[in-house]
Amino acid sequence: MDPVRFQRHLLDTIPLAAAMAVSVTAVDASGMALSAPLAPNRNDKGCAFGGSVASLLTLASWGSVLAALGGQGEAAEVYVQDSHIEYLAPVFQTLHARAGLAVDDAGAAFLAAWRARGKARVATRAELVLDDGTVAARLSARFVALDPARRSATIAASSPTGGTA
Repeated sequence: MDPVRFQRHLLDTIPLAAAMAVSVTAVDASGMALSAPLAPNRNDKGCAFGGSVASLLTLASWGSVLAALGGQGEAAEVYVQDSHIEYLAPVFQTLHARAGLAVDDAGAAFLAAWRARGKARVATRAELVLDDGTVAARLSARFVALDPARRSATIAASSPTGGTA
């Protein structure tokens, strides 16, 4: 996945990412790293707003799922299914998030399930890390990837009317 192209996609399609001034700092097979400046993401105390922290960690996790799908990620619809966040320390600096799949070898099974069935689930983990190495927040989440070409067929087949109105 090309980081420049992904950043353009992120800023063009998710208005919140643009408002937060999110930057893609790294993307590879192990996951994604994003950053965002403090100024547009601060609260009334001058530290990072919890919603911005949660959003940046969720965006990094979402991006890591797309990266795990490789070249097929562009065709997938990826949704967050559930998440849990722990806020461990206030953030008075640029926000730096790093996310990846929760289990190192989960990518192959996730991709195989997506290719075979057109849908798959995967767990992710993400951290917001301060410049001194302190972990300021942790997010664990589960994402679902759907193949839009197969989604409509699945919905029609499971409909009580057989997909007719």
